[in-house]
Amino acid sequence: MSTAKSGEAESSPLGMAAPPRRGWMRRLLAVLILAPAAGLLLLGCGFAWFVARLPAEEIELKRNADGIVVLTGGTSRIPDAIELLASGRGKRLLISGVHPGTGLGEISRTMPEFQRMFSCCIDLDHSARNTLGNALETRRWVQDRGFRSLIVVTSNYHMPRAMAELGRQLPGLTLLQFPVIPERLKAESWWAPSNAKLLLSEYVKYMAALLNVRLDRKPVAELRPPSSARASLRM
Repeated sequence: MSTAKSGEAESSPLGMAAPPRRGWMRRLLAVLILAPAAGLLLLGCGFAWFVARLPAEEIELKRNADGIVVLTGGTSRIPDAIELLASGRGKRLLISGVHPGTGLGEISRTMPEFQRMFSCCIDLDHSARNTLGNALETRRWVQDRGFRSLIVVTSNYHMPRAMAELGRQLPGLTLLQFPVIPERLKAESWWAPSNAKLLLSEYVKYMAALLNVRLDRKPVAELRPPSSARASLRM
């Protein structure tokens, strides 16, 4: 019987050449190396796009709205929102995500010049613990008030995620963005270690929020128009 020459591919019992094992392993190794590299490249490009879209300066609103909501978490958010309320940009303000032990009195003492606003036109939400909670509580507040437009106040890096969650919960409502630029982003470039860490963390949360919104196919009912009883309550 003749033997196969050295270096020739092994043959199957049917006489067909079996694929070289080394070639299959090389392809698998290439996939294992290139897949994470492609993922990191995609993450980097998405992060660059996210940072490039963030407003670097506070904007000037071109119109007023029925209400204003500020999402807690940044030092300048609440004062800016109250200033918008005092200037007549909205009829009423919701501060969402307030610590359960904090009341209007504690907040008003830090801004005595706006005492009148606190006594007439500001509501607190103590229930929200995250951005989705902010959106759910804002929806209830907007529904009760019969508002059809809303100014959203939060930090510039948090605005994309906030708009994704609010847009999902408030279909048909006009949302106006008022991004607040944190002092840390004004003082240093975004690629400073602390800022880069903050922005990368927020980008990951934003992508997770978008994925959650896309996977949640359950329709959210549009806001009903205000009833005559609710309208008279606001008079």
